[in-house]
Amino acid sequence: MTGCATFRIGDREVGYGAPCLVIAEMGLGHDGSLGAAHAFIDAVAGAGADAVKFQTHIAEAESTAAEQFRARVFMQDATRRDYWKRTAFSEEQWKGLKRHADERGLLFLSSPFSIEAVRLLARVGVPAWKVASGEVTNLPMLAEMAETRLPFLVSSGMSLMEELDRAVAFVRERDLPLVLFQCTNRYPCPPEHAGLNMLAEYRARYDVPVGFSDHSGTAAAGLAAVTLGACAVEVHVTFGRHCFGPDVSSSLTVEELAALAGGIRYLERALASPVDKNAEAGQLGEIRAMFMKGIVAARGLARGARIEAADLAFKKPAVGIPVSALRDVTGKKLLRDIAADEPLTWKDLENE
Repeated sequence: MTGCATFRIGDREVGYGAPCLVIAEMGLGHDGSLGAAHAFIDAVAGAGADAVKFQTHIAEAESTAAEQFRARVFMQDATRRDYWKRTAFSEEQWKGLKRHADERGLLFLSSPFSIEAVRLLARVGVPAWKVASGEVTNLPMLAEMAETRLPFLVSSGMSLMEELDRAVAFVRERDLPLVLFQCTNRYPCPPEHAGLNMLAEYRARYDVPVGFSDHSGTAAAGLAAVTLGACAVEVHVTFGRHCFGPDVSSSLTVEELAALAGGIRYLERALASPVDKNAEAGQLGEIRAMFMKGIVAARGLARGARIEAADLAFKKPAVGIPVSALRDVTGKKLLRDIAADEPLTWKDLENE
């Protein structure tokens, strides 16, 4: 699969030349509430997202009791493993979320964090694998994914370039579709660390479609990524700034997601429609005359007079000789009387 290729994820075409895939991530923002997860699907569908993304954690398969929080947020959970248990959904609940996403016209994605989670999501029926950056070196899990022959969407946030080299080679050796996402593991991500330059670098290095996974909490970085060639944009989304959770500060609100999605569609139309400047301006004949200035008599001028600069003024509308032709007018002899403020035309001047 080369950078020129497009491929399908479910019923969506993805890649260069296809509409940008807008992925709204809840992650674990539902905090274990199935109702919140379903409400999120409705919210992001209404805001113009193309896909909804969660995270699938199976505590016993992913974590030991020794795994601690990067930052202590949830007071009721002593360890991350406790957190995974408390916020987990059953297989039937995941299937219900997938059905809901299908009904709303969204691709249903979830990042797995264990081989067991891969197998669960394969049974649920995901149309592609979203690989979290912490799993890029997990080749046994990638191999389990590859058995399904589904496309790979790979985040790069924690990865060294040599690790990305291996992961990209792993996927390409199996001739599977791939989008590589520029991602920075900072929450929220400041502009100095967005890494927009990596979009072009990944395209040149790997010749694959590139995406942008954003944690800035603004729409600006995602919009910039689209102008730089990103064929997919992923953003964390929250119901509101006052919600609780570690990802709120790096998320867009639902309203901001709608603005991002609308902005991406605007940019797609603009970038796909090069303008011929002369043709565009040439269609503005009457408006150009209204807003540009022409040459008029500064005072009454008699037939036979030789025109000097002091005899002329420059006023709207430009219905006679344009002001840009001033040099060609001065020194010419008038063929008729001209009243003050009357536009000059070429027929009024002697052609010497």
